[in-house]
Amino acid sequence: MEALLLGVGLLLGAYVLVYYNLVKAPPCRGLASLRGRTAVVTGANSGIGKMTALELARRGARVVLACRSRERGEAAAFDLRQESGNNEVIFMALDLASLASVRAFATAFLSSEPRLDILIHNAGISSCGRTREPFNLLLRVNHIGPFLLTHLLLPRLKTGTSRVVVVSSAAHRRGRLDFTRLDHPVVGWRQELRAYANSKLANVLFARELATQLEGTGVTCYAAHPGPVNSELFLRHVPGWLRPLLRPLAWLVLRAPRGGAQTPLYCALQEGIEPLSGRYFANCHVEEVPPAARDDRAAHRLWEASRKLAGLGPGEDAESDEDSQPEDPGTPSSPSSPHPEEPTVSEFYPSPQSSTDRSTVTRRIPVKAELEPQAC
Repeated sequence: MEALLLGVGLLLGAYVLVYYNLVKAPPCRGLASLRGRTAVVTGANSGIGKMTALELARRGARVVLACRSRERGEAAAFDLRQESGNNEVIFMALDLASLASVRAFATAFLSSEPRLDILIHNAGISSCGRTREPFNLLLRVNHIGPFLLTHLLLPRLKTGTSRVVVVSSAAHRRGRLDFTRLDHPVVGWRQELRAYANSKLANVLFARELATQLEGTGVTCYAAHPGPVNSELFLRHVPGWLRPLLRPLAWLVLRAPRGGAQTPLYCALQEGIEPLSGRYFANCHVEEVPPAARDDRAAHRLWEASRKLAGLGPGEDAESDEDSQPEDPGTPSSPSSPHPEEPTVSEFYPSPQSSTDRSTVTRRIPVKAELEPQAC
């Protein structure tokens, strides 16, 4: 009996250590009031996105829930209005898998909303499920859609001091971008795992390059890792027979969605982190990333490839998008709208001879160690 009690005590002690060091998320203690400010949160009908939107609404922001399902989005908006006491929570339709839907959302937002202070790219997928598309669906939803949406909403973001937060993942450390196959279809769970990691690496590089492109505009950008979260994304593609076995385990070792929302909220609200624009955050503090995720040359190459995959023309800028919406390529394989030309390179990253001339790109400000903010 004593041995049994000792074993139980050791297990409980080990769990407490794991919980407080790996599972429990530090709370965000950012800006107290967001009255008069507007935020957009994609995928905000459930999980991390819904908890993020709730905290923004509680602080008085006007919050736009950008969701694919009208039924679930409007139900979430109703819930958040009731729980926060803030009636400025609305739903707008957005399907990141469809470039036409992204453009329609941007057009509607620009025509109805005079400002945008916080843009949080939370929506994402971890698997293609039963869907089989002639393009990389994981990259489309997790990166290309957010890339295009950010570009189209820049006219509002640039009107004041604003922030863009891209929810990434520690999976980016396993990513490796092959620009010769960037938009190739994904088939099978092994390819899905690789494509997911690659899309998360794209998120980190996107935030890095966006910070460079927008330096001096008042817009700052951050990649945020929510941590291991017990959300719908975790169980969405797990076989039905396995879910009852995984749910108790997930409850024990994964964060609740509210905990997962803390780092994205920190990046959106914390004062004093502007010099860290373009960096990657986890557990409410800046974290170093592997060389592939801080490669400025690869980040710029991804930017140019993303412009093509998003259907942006060579001379198309954000300001022109507000007044005229060019034709969306839609589904890349459709006869009426051919697949955007892919970047053609013979190596994973460009050689010095073939790399893009970056003399016209704003130089990144070096970040000193003493600028790192304290964890919240």
